[in-house]
Amino acid sequence: MLSVTAAHAQGTPSATGIVKDTLGTPMAGVTVKAQNAATGKSLNTITDVNGVFNMANLQTGGTYSFTFTYIGYITKTLTGYQASAGNKISLSVSLSESSTSLSQVVVTGYGTTRKADLTGAVSSLNQEDFNRGVVSTPAQLLQGKVAGLNITRSGNPNDVGTVILRGPSTLRSGAQEPFYVIDGVPGASIDLVAPDDIMSMDVLKDASSTAIYGSRAANGVIMITTRRAKAGQSRLSYNVYGAAEKVSNQIDVLTGDQLRAYLAESNRSLNPADDNGANTNWQKELQQTAISQNHNLSLSGNSGTTAYSASMNYFKNEGIIKTTGLERMVLRANVDQKYFEDKLRLNVSAVNSITSSSNISDLVYLNMLTYLPTVSVKQPDGTYTENFSRTRNYLNPVSLIDNNAIDKKVKTFLGNALAEAKLLPGLKYTLSLSYQDEQTNNNTYYNRFSGLAQGYNGYGLRNTFANTKKILETFFNYDKTFGKHDVKLLAGYSWQEDRLNDGFSTSNRNFVTDALTYNNLGLGNAPAGSVVAYDQLPPISTLRLISFYGRAQYQFNHKYLFQATVRRDGSSAFGLNNQWGTFPAVSAGWNISEEEFMKDVNFVNDLKLRAGYGSSGNSQGFNAFTRLLLYRTSTTSKFYYNGNYVNSIGPYQNANPDLKWERTNVANIGIDFTLFHSLLSGSVDVYDKKTSDLIYDYGVSTTQYFVNSLTANAGKIRNKGIEVLLTARPLRGQFKWTTTLNFSHNKNTVESLSSSLFSLPYQYTAYLGGKGQSANSSQIIKEGYPIGTFNIWHYGGKNAAGVTQIVKADGSLTTAPSSQDFVIAGNAQPKLLYGWNNTFTYRNIDLSFFVRGVYGNKILNATLANLNSPQDAVNVNIPRFTLGEAATDNNAYLLSDRYLESGSYLRLDNATLGYTIPVKNKVINSLRIYATGNNLFIITKYRGVDPEMNMGGLTPGIDNNNFYPKTRSYLLGLSVTF
Repeated sequence: MLSVTAAHAQGTPSATGIVKDTLGTPMAGVTVKAQNAATGKSLNTITDVNGVFNMANLQTGGTYSFTFTYIGYITKTLTGYQASAGNKISLSVSLSESSTSLSQVVVTGYGTTRKADLTGAVSSLNQEDFNRGVVSTPAQLLQGKVAGLNITRSGNPNDVGTVILRGPSTLRSGAQEPFYVIDGVPGASIDLVAPDDIMSMDVLKDASSTAIYGSRAANGVIMITTRRAKAGQSRLSYNVYGAAEKVSNQIDVLTGDQLRAYLAESNRSLNPADDNGANTNWQKELQQTAISQNHNLSLSGNSGTTAYSASMNYFKNEGIIKTTGLERMVLRANVDQKYFEDKLRLNVSAVNSITSSSNISDLVYLNMLTYLPTVSVKQPDGTYTENFSRTRNYLNPVSLIDNNAIDKKVKTFLGNALAEAKLLPGLKYTLSLSYQDEQTNNNTYYNRFSGLAQGYNGYGLRNTFANTKKILETFFNYDKTFGKHDVKLLAGYSWQEDRLNDGFSTSNRNFVTDALTYNNLGLGNAPAGSVVAYDQLPPISTLRLISFYGRAQYQFNHKYLFQATVRRDGSSAFGLNNQWGTFPAVSAGWNISEEEFMKDVNFVNDLKLRAGYGSSGNSQGFNAFTRLLLYRTSTTSKFYYNGNYVNSIGPYQNANPDLKWERTNVANIGIDFTLFHSLLSGSVDVYDKKTSDLIYDYGVSTTQYFVNSLTANAGKIRNKGIEVLLTARPLRGQFKWTTTLNFSHNKNTVESLSSSLFSLPYQYTAYLGGKGQSANSSQIIKEGYPIGTFNIWHYGGKNAAGVTQIVKADGSLTTAPSSQDFVIAGNAQPKLLYGWNNTFTYRNIDLSFFVRGVYGNKILNATLANLNSPQDAVNVNIPRFTLGEAATDNNAYLLSDRYLESGSYLRLDNATLGYTIPVKNKVINSLRIYATGNNLFIITKYRGVDPEMNMGGLTPGIDNNNFYPKTRSYLLGLSVTF
């Protein structure tokens, strides 16, 4: 619906108007672009809260077009308006909601594709979909929002957490993360991106989507696109928030008086040296209300031929444990210039990130629970209460914080230069060069009072190392339409060189003063014969990757879609016999809703069926030397040489010329749909993901090899699952309600650990230790079972004396079990992941809340087991849980399925209330204030601090003493755009 009137007045031409939706509700934030057809110059603005826009100082004598864009709505362009002197153009525009989200553009490898044209499994999120709150890394923006993506983290601001897509598919720690591509740069550091600078994130899930990245894409690919100015747009934005975080839950241990009373009931008492009448709450002594802040200032503009953007982000996240925290500064700049009537585009970008973190010893977490509450923090003379005669790392937790410094600083720089040339109609050539330099400095100092370095009179350790990455990408894109036929072709070459661990380490002790901590190790006076820690870093290595890749896409009449992809990778990390690998993929799609027989099916707006099969690889988790025969010195074996006994040199790693990457083959069938005029939309994906040639260490005979272990390929893991995404818009008038639900189920199975050359029926893992259990494992990797399978004792109740019993393998009960009595007792893999988001808007008010959770997984609460030791109550504190145990139960702490608990939970992860303030001036375009709460409540049966466990590595689902408490945060923020 359009109407145009002209009002004559004196002065330069101008334009004004109002934008509404189809129900007549004014639309705020609509981008309005006015472009002069004669000069090509344009102006840009956005509508205010009343849907009104104003443009002054249009060029006289030009013919203007006006383009109106808003996410989720069909873009509308009005043309043919004359800008004569004194003329005021008045517009009234109605925008219709897009009938489908399939019109959204998705970033794929080396290009973009409309979602309607995708044949693979891809989940896309824009800024309005991201998680809100105190976010320290971009991955947290996706937590709970993408079906099949399992992201976990603790309350520690320095914890990067784990990200696993469609289940674990490797046996190597550090090899389960998806592959990140930032603004087209593959493998760029995730710390280079401030969350406020991200415009969209696209998660490529199946092999037909990821195979273009070959040997690095088996765990999925996450494409991150940062903000860029649109044509005709000039914008200055400032976003700021402040947050307060508190501990959401903690383990309830006894006070000093409660512990004394408990011991008195069993005629026991503390050593007088361990009781000075205090009632110290060690958790309270260590915890604080953490104050966090985030500031993001960005500037961008786009004249059509020249575009620029710059941003500065400062983020400081205090930890709820004193002295812990994270501080980060990110500076980003980008300049884009077009030449020769847009035939050539040059782009230069640079990013610099500085991250500082402060940590504490892991012993703090144990001691804040076990250190006796009957002693005070300090003695009358001001020294910390300590009892160094005690063993098992019994140390004052406040002293552990105050007398030790564990700091880290990471400086990362990424520079990228890109040239894009349109050679012929439809043919485009791109050359991209990037360089990344990451420098890490670790600094540790234990002062003269530290229990971690007793008798050292101060101990300092510093190490520094640099990782550099050079990447060359050169590729051609050809896009052509022939009537009903659309063809897209891609062909490219990639070269990459990574130089890792280029640095050194040193240490010293016996300092004359603690004043300078680790800042001047030269002040130390190490005794004769002490060893300087030169060996704290892995050896310097260089990795090279050379790749050739191609992709062909074809569609007929927007109905039938086909895609084929292939990448051939060559890597210096693998054995000489397997340095090259090929990763192909094919997929197809059918837009059923475009068929003639669907024209009268009015309730179906879009319906697409897609299927794909392909292969990708995993080359993460090991270094460039894994395939080689390596030697090292031995301090325990010496030989006589030139009048002295010197350390011997001998092999410690076997060579394997056949070592190659793990290969993952994925079959995926999916359906995308939009129904009832966008009232309901969504997608369903079913997949079968098989990983073969697992890389693991296998025992070998020393008659054939130098040492008894060889890193080799053998074994298979399989993940099968289903993912569902549903979005509904029940209310679309002045009061809007959008609700989105995603859930996924994955079944993980270790199908084999052996091959024709190597045999491994099972592997014990998770050696948690504690009170005579150091030789016992708690999990097992076994054929037919998932990773994270628990293999522990079966609890048999208490005997007449109140002592814990274990069920033996023959079914009888015993109080002296052995490892032969272990039984398989569930696993850590969840049966269901889910997330539910709701957004409500009414005029200037918006409200959203997000619920997420998991179902069907198990957690081994080793923290509670280790604390639950009634007989140790004369030496350490105990939890309130132990009050129900008999004082004579010397088996209460045994790691049995008594401590295997349900990890299911439902969490109100986020709730946000915002208000957009009506602003009527020429300076401020929009102004919004908001309040957010994170982790507001949780429903769970788990008895530990929090059921959100680390799911990475080979020992997922274990809570073992070093779990940083989860936090609850409250946030106030402001967003303003000029």
